Amino acid sequence: MSDLRLTTLPGPPAAPPGTLDGALAALPPEASGAEVWAALGAGGHLAACYRDGDPRRGVRPAALARLLAAADARFGIPATLSVSVPLATTLPVLATGTTPEAGRALADALAGRVTTALAATDASAGTDLTGLRTAVRLDGDTVEVTGEKRWIANATTASWFLVLARLRPGRHFTAFTWVLVPADASGVHVRPGDSSLYAASGTGHVRFDGVRLTAAHLVDRVGMGLPSFARHIATERLAGALWGVALCRRVLADTRSRLAARAHGEATLWDNEAIRQRFAACLVRTQELHALCEQFAEPVARRHDTTAAATLKAAAGATVGQVLGDCAQWWGAAGFADGSVQQTRAQAALFGIGGGATEVVLATLADSAEHVLAHLELRGDTP
Repeated sequence: MSDLRLTTLPGPPAAPPGTLDGALAALPPEASGAEVWAALGAGGHLAACYRDGDPRRGVRPAALARLLAAADARFGIPATLSVSVPLATTLPVLATGTTPEAGRALADALAGRVTTALAATDASAGTDLTGLRTAVRLDGDTVEVTGEKRWIANATTASWFLVLARLRPGRHFTAFTWVLVPADASGVHVRPGDSSLYAASGTGHVRFDGVRLTAAHLVDRVGMGLPSFARHIATERLAGALWGVALCRRVLADTRSRLAARAHGEATLWDNEAIRQRFAACLVRTQELHALCEQFAEPVARRHDTTAAATLKAAAGATVGQVLGDCAQWWGAAGFADGSVQQTRAQAALFGIGGGATEVVLATLADSAEHVLAHLELRGDTP
């Protein structure tokens, strides 16, 4: 549901049912992420986020930004998380598959008939993918998956799990591969995450107890798991930055309305100069993130530029944290009401953790310092 409680003026007339806004307006604000995904898929709005409607061709950043902004505005962070991760990562990885199982799962997910879950985060440290313990054993035409994945969005609603698993010991990038595991396969055990913050996203933990499948459930070439993940996590980081702009814009707009309506002395809180300056600083940070999205959206969408994606991820985590922290302060005690801004702030901490913690992506940027510095030159006509 919408996670800022504020009485607002009546909005524009209802959007036609076939439009993006119309498809979302047909659902109640407390709809789950799975319900949102189904509505978007049935209306063709998931496919519209990809070039020519094909996840193999990459995302269309503007369409992706519109969809995430619309979902966030109506349903809040948890349900939007259910949409963001599959759109940016799960479906593009599935699209690399050549088996009938991968093709069927992709087609059903894109049409909204099923929900999928990206099962990469392991029982070990989530940011240390080369240390993951979930393993796959290959024996002729048989595939056996054993291990546990934790804090997986859509875990409790998914029909398929796209599992990143270890083929052999060691940290070499060829030691991992993707396996497509049906949620109803024998040996698959799912339990909800012990947190109410992301209940609408179906977040939970998945255990695989010797799940036996055929080799047709392998996705892409064996040993290409990490290279494939590295490509498509870049798009997830772009999606997070686009969503971060929309979230900050939404919270800032609602907060400004509240400040302008709250009496303080003979004026309002909005007339307090200290608040106005801090609010302006939040506007600057949000505009900076928006500008970075405009600069790096195409390099990430078309070339999976990892440095650009790391920049976006680091900027989004810092910007969302500052903006929502300041806004939560200005809401005062009312911000602690159920579904209000303090809850949004807690949920939004995900922007600094999911898809690679801020410290991890900053390390990636440091590795590319010479390249980044070389491009910090103002281009254009010289005087």
